[in-house]
Amino acid sequence: MMDRATPSQFTYAFAKEKGLVVLPERDALTVGVRQGADPLSLVEARRALGAVFVLESLDKETYDRTLAEAFAQGPMADGDINAAVESRGGLESLIDDIPKAADLLEGQDDAPVIRLINGLIHEAIKRRASDIHIDPFESHLSIRYRIDGDLVEVLTPPRKLAAPIVSRIKVMARLDIAEKRLPQDGRISLSVGGRSIDVRVATLPTRYGERVVLRLLDTRNALVGLPELGMDEDTYARFTDALGQPNGVILVTGPVGSGKTTTLYASLSRLNNGRENIMTLEDPVEYGLPGISQTQMDHKVGLTFAATLRSILRQDPNIVMVGEIRDSETAEVAFEFASTGRLALSTLHTNSAAGAITRLRDMGVEAYLLASTLRAVMAQRLVRRLCPSCKTERPATAVELEGLGFDPHQEMVVAEPQGCLSCGNTGFDGRIGIYELLLVDQQIRQLLGEEASEDKIERAAFAAHDQLLDNARRYVVSGETSPAEVLRVCRREVRDARI
Repeated sequence: MMDRATPSQFTYAFAKEKGLVVLPERDALTVGVRQGADPLSLVEARRALGAVFVLESLDKETYDRTLAEAFAQGPMADGDINAAVESRGGLESLIDDIPKAADLLEGQDDAPVIRLINGLIHEAIKRRASDIHIDPFESHLSIRYRIDGDLVEVLTPPRKLAAPIVSRIKVMARLDIAEKRLPQDGRISLSVGGRSIDVRVATLPTRYGERVVLRLLDTRNALVGLPELGMDEDTYARFTDALGQPNGVILVTGPVGSGKTTTLYASLSRLNNGRENIMTLEDPVEYGLPGISQTQMDHKVGLTFAATLRSILRQDPNIVMVGEIRDSETAEVAFEFASTGRLALSTLHTNSAAGAITRLRDMGVEAYLLASTLRAVMAQRLVRRLCPSCKTERPATAVELEGLGFDPHQEMVVAEPQGCLSCGNTGFDGRIGIYELLLVDQQIRQLLGEEASEDKIERAAFAAHDQLLDNARRYVVSGETSPAEVLRVCRREVRDARI
């Protein structure tokens, strides 16, 4: 049996040009050949590999996906870190050499700092990280990835690397590298093996230097349909019914990082039938939505949510998505806009669906406007899914059962994280959405008009429907997540839970 080949036995530039890729996990050395590739390329491949190999034909889509996976997951070499220490100056001149969407894997520049940053981004994409945090401290840099909502430290290089790394990132984001006293925001468009990656860059001065956060936005995962969000059947049916209303306000609430924007984008995609004029006001625009007009706010020139929403009526919209209701002015304008017979979608930072009503009242939205215009409020959280390769089972404790709203004396088997190579020793693999939906029916509308308390509205809204904890418990029962993970993001309400 022949030794298996590794992707590094072809360079990325060679593989992409010739339409060849070494296929992993084969018993014999196997080369995938893109349909339409030049047969003479196989002679060069034989010389590059130095061994005979088996051929396997791949259509273009399969070839592109295999090529991206083979080269985007290359590990980062420790030598790059040490070599980067020696790099000094000259980074300003790189700005003219950076194309609008440079392919990191195809670059031939061996500058150590560039290779280090490229390696960090490659590794982050491989591990499905949403953010990269570069934080300077007195003696070292802390480089961490946010994976499934948690920060994981991956590198602690010497602090003297801070200046060249931050300068290089600023050049890529077209920021002012000389300005170190003020926060800056920028954006980088990258391509990694054919995958388009948008990177939002934010810098902030700290005691020991500039802190940088890179948010990775994979455009391949931008459009998620409502059925893929993981709502239970009851919530999904009622939410799609609310989206079918011709006017009113629909809100999605939850803390930062709970997937509110993903839910709104999925909702807009469902509503985008080509017959409606759909517009969004966002700060910032995270993903491009085909067929939808998106406007990015710019507070420096007075382009705010409230000001733009007032002007948008002249654009004859049917549906408007406002990125976030942050203040009384935006709330007032959004509800007045919806009262003219249009549909408005937005987000709000509250802990529960009923809590959004209290928040809107505090913002000064009148009771009659809430009762006549509000259609639905969705509260949501994300819980981490246990890695299927390494999760283990054990009996649940009485404390866990009681916290989840079960009978503490009953017997139940639950799953918990373990950690393996497949999940990077975290014990988790991805996240699951949990939801509660407050639908404004005739009873809730009457309570809103009477300015009833939040508790009274909540009891009426969820008398026959699940709240967050009720929704999350099904994932504990099925073994998809752990009791500790559910109790971390939502607590049992002081009421009789439905078992």
